[in-house]
Amino acid sequence: MLCTCLRSSLRVTAFSRAGGSPPDNRCPGDGALPRLLLQRNIDVSDYLWTCHLSSQLAHSLVQGVWRQQCVCLLSWRLMETQSRAGGRGRRDIYSEMLDEPHTCPVTQYSVSSAVRRYLGVSELLESLQTDCWSSAPLSSLLPPDGSNLTSSQINGFLSWSCRTLSSEPRGGDAVRQRPLLLVGVLELPSQTSEFKHSMQLRDATGAAACVLTESSEEEEGAQRAVFNSAWIGCLVGVVQFTMVTERFLQSDFPSYHHLDQDRFITHKHCRVYLQLSLDHLHILSPSVAMETHLRHKGEEPGGDLTARKQTVEEEGEETAGSKRKRREEEEADSGNPWPYVSMVIRVEQMEGVSWRNTGAEAEDQEAGLRLCFSAKAAVIGPVVSWRRDPKNEPMAEKESEQNQERKVVLVFSGVCTWWFPVLQPGCFYRLIAANTQDPSVLIGCGVSGCSGVDLHAESTLQVRRGWRFHTLTRPLLLPTCIQAVPPTVLSVSEVLDCSSELVCFQGVVSERISVNNRTAHSGHTHSGVRLTLCDQAGRSLQVYLDLSHTPYPPGLLPGNTLLLSGFQRRLSRTGSVYCTYLPVSSITVVSLGDTSSAQPPPPAPIMHLGEWALSSKQRCTVGQVKGHVVCFLFLQLQWSCSLCGSVYTQGCSSSQCHSTSSVFQSTAKLVIDDGTGEAHVWFSAVLVRALLGLADAQWEGLQRALRVRGHIRVFPRGQSQVCDGDADDFLLHFLLCLCSSDVMIRPLSLTCRKRTNQRPEEVKRLKILQKTGKSAEFLQKRGKEAISCAEKR
Repeated sequence: MLCTCLRSSLRVTAFSRAGGSPPDNRCPGDGALPRLLLQRNIDVSDYLWTCHLSSQLAHSLVQGVWRQQCVCLLSWRLMETQSRAGGRGRRDIYSEMLDEPHTCPVTQYSVSSAVRRYLGVSELLESLQTDCWSSAPLSSLLPPDGSNLTSSQINGFLSWSCRTLSSEPRGGDAVRQRPLLLVGVLELPSQTSEFKHSMQLRDATGAAACVLTESSEEEEGAQRAVFNSAWIGCLVGVVQFTMVTERFLQSDFPSYHHLDQDRFITHKHCRVYLQLSLDHLHILSPSVAMETHLRHKGEEPGGDLTARKQTVEEEGEETAGSKRKRREEEEADSGNPWPYVSMVIRVEQMEGVSWRNTGAEAEDQEAGLRLCFSAKAAVIGPVVSWRRDPKNEPMAEKESEQNQERKVVLVFSGVCTWWFPVLQPGCFYRLIAANTQDPSVLIGCGVSGCSGVDLHAESTLQVRRGWRFHTLTRPLLLPTCIQAVPPTVLSVSEVLDCSSELVCFQGVVSERISVNNRTAHSGHTHSGVRLTLCDQAGRSLQVYLDLSHTPYPPGLLPGNTLLLSGFQRRLSRTGSVYCTYLPVSSITVVSLGDTSSAQPPPPAPIMHLGEWALSSKQRCTVGQVKGHVVCFLFLQLQWSCSLCGSVYTQGCSSSQCHSTSSVFQSTAKLVIDDGTGEAHVWFSAVLVRALLGLADAQWEGLQRALRVRGHIRVFPRGQSQVCDGDADDFLLHFLLCLCSSDVMIRPLSLTCRKRTNQRPEEVKRLKILQKTGKSAEFLQKRGKEAISCAEKR
């Protein structure tokens, strides 16, 4: 391509013969882009990027649907969208020709770092999967004190890890120099997709699962899960998204020093998907349902290419969308022989997708495990017949003639489970059955009972393969249907304080840990997950998920806000509240957090030890405590076998273990007083070094001195206790003096987890989670050493 200045002159010296070489596929041959260049006066860099994007889209979009002219217009629209976002104004060609001194745009041409790089879906997924395990060594997936972890702890930390990349190169993990751009069609999950809970973005090269959210209409600035089915079939450009790679690893590493040996890895795999908000999408070509939604919302369907194409093509050729709409109108006018029946419903309750033992849906299918879920809904009006597909057209008067609502349970199985991502409680939908005149197909079957017996079960309706759901948003509903009772959603604090057995709540994920039983034969390392959810008050709740009978839900990442429906609230033997996953439970991502930077969870509430011991405060398991150290009670330093945990000197002390690797472990206990009560405190790992006030070199020297003897225990204030070692032991004397010094008596600020022992005769137990950003543990022991956490008189 030859780029000349507007002051340049051109002289034709000769002409080539007619025919010549075939046209270059890299440059559109219909002249759409050059004519747009003359009309819009864009910069050289924008025009070159548009030509490059047009050639890329010609290969990545679904062939046969988009002709070359439409691809050119798509590229042009994306270029204009990016120009407006960058704040660049219109180019003034006359000033370039007449102004003195002359500013030549050709000599100043440079590729801007803000120009987006287009990637096909398949290319993006392959690059993420290739860099999955090479992006970071295994040692980087462990906490800072990873070298002191045992074998089981190391393998537990490595069982799951996550890597997130932003499409915007603004630091963090984003290593690309230019922002990214994706173009594809939003559609429901396919049968071959491993993500059944989310929609997907598809082009001609592949499909990527997407965790989608959108802005909430009820609360400004808030997000909610996607619910509008009009997005299905829309061609969109994605300009801001997060790429997520979840890594699952099964390993048998004996110690930290064996992480570079791949022979201890038994199985590994990864899952790649995208997280994005619909607010960051540009509609390039809307679906028919989206056009209806935008028209009644008062917005112009900016992605409709028909008007733009008519300004460029003098012939005024029709696009595929206009032909489809004209064909539907002609069929309706001539008497469509394939009528439709529909009814309007309001979804009230959703169950999760899971594999269930069902019968055969058709003659060519066998009974067995099949993906299923059900939804309880209220039918707004009667079943209505149509001569043409109503889709998401505004609700008609005849659709709300019925005075009393009836309840129905919609059962989805097999391929029909792909509607799960767009069905949300509290939303209205039009359920359409095509190619039938029988209204009874949408009337559920009831439960037969004996005479004199009152039945309270709702009728059941099995959703069929050809049925469609269209979301009816607020502008498309009648005024009488706008008021919908939202489902009761609790906060984490309300779940901790309530007494209900089945709860629906939401919270922000602060931690995700794999707690699965390792199954080498199945290879599933994600069957058991423990999530820690917190709310704005800082209170936290642990949720245990058993995903062995349900597809793996994406988006269970720290920072995301989850809506958990149908979970069982349980009370542990130690008095802590937790929730467990049931076959009817459902998980929905309602808000996306900033996963590029690890944001700390909300601070825990400030608690007083005396008040915390009361029964009214029992449900608050995590809190901040500020107090001072009363005395040092116990210190233990030990070299332990990394496999069995026995004392390690020259070798493992256990006769049944032949391990040659060891780790250094430390434990300390002291008394904390905050003015309202006292509690015994357990510190472990790196917190012991900070508590003793030792430098790194001193701590390493202490470990070397203990290598031969293996372990030592010190009781500075314990009565009738015997310390390990003789009276002339210099190491024992050093630790006794250190623990009894006045330096230990100082104020501390701690974040604590309170626990209760299993037996009632045992006293309260508190666990310190954090001391100035690090973890420790409160613990009270029974017997003579126990100090109750009671009010100070």
